[in-house]
Amino acid sequence: MKKRFVLLSVGLMLVLAASAQTRQGGISEQMLNAIRQQQTTSPADRALRNAIAANAIDNLAQNYLNAGEMDTHFSIETKKQSITDQKSSGRCWMFSGLNVLRANFAQRTDSLTVEFSQDYLFFWDQLEKSNLFLQAVIDTGKNPIDDQRVQFFFKSPLSDGGTFCGVADLTEKYGLVPKAVMPETFSSDNTSRMSRLMDTKLREFGLQLRDMVAQGKKPADIEKAKTQMLATIYHMLVLTLGEPPTQFTYAFRDKSGKMVGEPKQYTPQSFYQEVIGQPLNGTFIMVMNDPRRPYYKTFEVEYDRHTYDGHNWKYLNLPMEDIEQMAIASLKDGRKLYSSYDVGKFLDRKRGLCDIQNFDYEALFGTTFGMNKAQRISTFDSGSTHAMTLTAVDLDAAGKPLKWKVENSWGASYGHEGCLIMTAEWFREYMFRLVVDKKYVPEKLLQLSEQAPVMVMPEDPLFVADE
Repeated sequence: MKKRFVLLSVGLMLVLAASAQTRQGGISEQMLNAIRQQQTTSPADRALRNAIAANAIDNLAQNYLNAGEMDTHFSIETKKQSITDQKSSGRCWMFSGLNVLRANFAQRTDSLTVEFSQDYLFFWDQLEKSNLFLQAVIDTGKNPIDDQRVQFFFKSPLSDGGTFCGVADLTEKYGLVPKAVMPETFSSDNTSRMSRLMDTKLREFGLQLRDMVAQGKKPADIEKAKTQMLATIYHMLVLTLGEPPTQFTYAFRDKSGKMVGEPKQYTPQSFYQEVIGQPLNGTFIMVMNDPRRPYYKTFEVEYDRHTYDGHNWKYLNLPMEDIEQMAIASLKDGRKLYSSYDVGKFLDRKRGLCDIQNFDYEALFGTTFGMNKAQRISTFDSGSTHAMTLTAVDLDAAGKPLKWKVENSWGASYGHEGCLIMTAEWFREYMFRLVVDKKYVPEKLLQLSEQAPVMVMPEDPLFVADE
């Protein structure tokens, strides 16, 4: 009886498996035969199959006719500065933002140079984001754990990505220090392990805070518990990033590296006043090209900020033509700009060239890739992935851009002397954000940037922090 029962059970399982695999919408044997019949087996197909199996796709798809000598002339170019390196971290937004600030300082002083400490600002960024998470958990503590907003916070309590809004809020609150005063550490250069451990600890703290809310604990008690939790996070940051200085001695140097004047005592806030001189918030607008949404409208990404008491990411959505004209105006005045892109698309890494003609994937695979920019964004196929500093543009006789250049933060040996060159066509397809000083923004667009924003949820495919 037992043997017969086992055989019947196995038979039933096979029948059920077969029926499950041929239900409506699955790949049936008939469909599979139709798919196979459409495959070609010519000698050329076999040779292509062997080549792709043994080589990198980009090496095979590279467009030979586009691989000649690269045009590196730019009709408008800002002054060069040393190339930075974010190493294995997602801090491109911080490197680009600080590169813009030090370029502005060098232009204003005409001789002095400084590189700001990314590690110092990263310390405060991580502490502030930890507080943002913990406070958000308290604010949503009465919602069920599977609530969409609760899930949003617990999914990623901490990240090293961000936008220029974070640079503005953090520097105004905590000031700046030179890199020589607080240099990089292993964990600031390699953030993944530190971030994972802090994520785990923050999630644990988050559950404890939710329990306190559910138990009806007094707000003062919850605040005290949150403060103790942040003390633990602060300690973890000190061990991995070092402790931020409260005062230091520093002397500026000129372009040749010669010390200028006597060393002075600074606090991070007084150093900020000397090198920046004013609050950043209110001096710039962020613009974006998002063809899914109406142009000339202002949008704000809810919950997308670095500090709980800071500014959400707000932007004016514009056609590329308007964005290009503001960028050109800034570059003509010698001012670099924070900008972000989908940098991995059609990038020739060896030459540092972003050009949609670099690779012919369609010829290699015998198919087309026909989505436009709006469709790529809507389907998560494209979006802003990396922030870089826009430094140059080459214009034709009519004043139209032919190509652009950005200062990257992947080291001086990467690409074209640490920079990337972008064709005008690639720029329009894969550029997304630009931070522009208000002096280069037409009055009409300034007024539009002040309109009441349309709130956008952070789950939107385009609103991923720059890394």
